[in-house]
Amino acid sequence: MNPLDVFYKLKNDVLLTYQKQYPYFEGNWKTFSSQDIQNLIDLIAVQVKQTVSEKWIYTHLKVETNDKLPRKDMLDILSQLVGYSGWDEYVFKWKQEVVPIVAQPKRNNKVVFSVGFIGLFLMGIFIYSYLNREEVQTIPVKNAFTEEQINSEEVKAVMIENDVETPIEIVDSKIQITAKESAKIVLKSPYYKDKTVVLGKENPNEINLQPDDYAMMLKGFMKSDIKDWETRKEQLQKILADDLEVLVMLKNDLGIEYFNKQEFSEKLIVPSVALKRMKVIDIQSNDKNEIKFIRIIQE
Repeated sequence: MNPLDVFYKLKNDVLLTYQKQYPYFEGNWKTFSSQDIQNLIDLIAVQVKQTVSEKWIYTHLKVETNDKLPRKDMLDILSQLVGYSGWDEYVFKWKQEVVPIVAQPKRNNKVVFSVGFIGLFLMGIFIYSYLNREEVQTIPVKNAFTEEQINSEEVKAVMIENDVETPIEIVDSKIQITAKESAKIVLKSPYYKDKTVVLGKENPNEINLQPDDYAMMLKGFMKSDIKDWETRKEQLQKILADDLEVLVMLKNDLGIEYFNKQEFSEKLIVPSVALKRMKVIDIQSNDKNEIKFIRIIQE
């Protein structure tokens, strides 16, 4: 049984899993409707906490024959849906079902045949894994102006590949990627402008984010000990929109505190310990680049 044969088994198990949730469905992949596809997408999101696109299901599941295996991360998602830790365990299950043929042979030639078959099967898996191996690349994330590395806690990154979003952990201001061509990395930060990096044959050695000037000024007000409150007040009038809304998410899930421009400015004018313990997680600006919305959590 080659890897494609195992994939056909997996497709059948996905159908059986779907039928357990929707007993009224008695068809096959050929009769799988657009509503069934949406139901399956929702089922994967609930049970596996992953997303699969409608296009991917049409391309790889609804077709009667597959020319090649899908990417392993997608095979992992389907394997988890049917009750396994991933594709490797699912393949191992079918390998185990082949082994008993060897364990109790009636003739030596059958033993040789079975052993050879298993060897070819394992070799096929090895070749597939080798051809689909992905090298890990480490990319630092820096401030485009200062060329200093950005605080890891101030940036969020996700990889988008075949309509599937996967969060990327940022450690020591660096990200590690194993994506192939056509994937994208999206980086977002309250203090920097959003950036999308399209990966290809030659990926960047570093990713530079352009600071949002007004957001950086706000950060300085909140974290530094500026003594000249008159200057601080004038600058706040410039960078904060008149219709500013500030939401502070209180600790211990106690709710949200609301501030308008005047109320929030008064908090910023006089530095305090409580102010420095506030962490900005979202900033939105208007057409004039004035800050119109701020979301904060208490640390």
